[in-house]
Order: sequence, then C-alpha cells, then structure tokens
Amino acid sequence: MGRPVSSLGRPTVPDSALVAAQAADDKLGADTVVLAMGELLGVVDAFVVTSGRNDRQVRALVEEVERRVADHDGTRPLAVEGLADATWVLMDYGDFVVHVFAEETRGYYDLEHLWAGAPRVGWQRASALGQRR
Repeated sequence: MGRPVSSLGRPTVPDSALVAAQAADDKLGADTVVLAMGELLGVVDAFVVTSGRNDRQVRALVEEVERRVADHDGTRPLAVEGLADATWVLMDYGDFVVHVFAEETRGYYDLEHLWAGAPRVGWQRASALGQRR
C-alpha cells in the first residue's frame, strides 16, 4: 500500500516536518528542502534537509526545530545524533527525519542528489513568501 497522496496528486508529509522546515528557514538555515521519502524508503515519510554556516548556527537550528515542533504538537525527537561535532545532526522524529548539516558536510554527502527521485514538497507558508518579496 502506498503513502498518502493529497487530493492534488502530490505526496503528503507529516505537518510537523513542514513546521521543522519553516523553523529552520526562520533561523536562516540555508536551502531548506523537504523530500517525500515514503515511496522510496518506506520507513520514513519525509526528510527535512537544511544547513548552517558554522557549528554554532547548526546547533541553533537544531534547538529551534526541536522547540517549534514541540510547540506545534508536543512531539520530541526519538533521537538526536551528531550534536557533539555539529557537522551533521540527525533528528529522528519517527515518521520524519531532520538533517542539519554544516555547509561543507552537506555538499560532501549531497543527500538531495542521492535521493533525487524523492519528490520535493512545498513547505513555505504563503504569508512567509509574501514577506520575503
């Protein structure tokens, strides 16, 4: 059985993944993307991928994502790995995973290329888009 698809034919991802993406973007995470992984991976519905300029910003992004997702629906990550060196922090929420990279590390692992077959999901709020123009 396949993953949920919206009435518009686009894959759906957990709302909390979209909240995580918006939180990272609001904290100036670079090139934040949401990948619908359900059909490709089967064990997780979405990847949120973002990056920070340095270890301090990576940690700030992780803290903001954790706070905003918890405020949204009370969910906390099941595990957080990589915070000690902050080059690649993985936040496992069960049905979605947040990857917060240092810029150089993100380029090296290039998850978006590795999972190029995963549909990208639009996540930006209309109001946020209007404020940026």
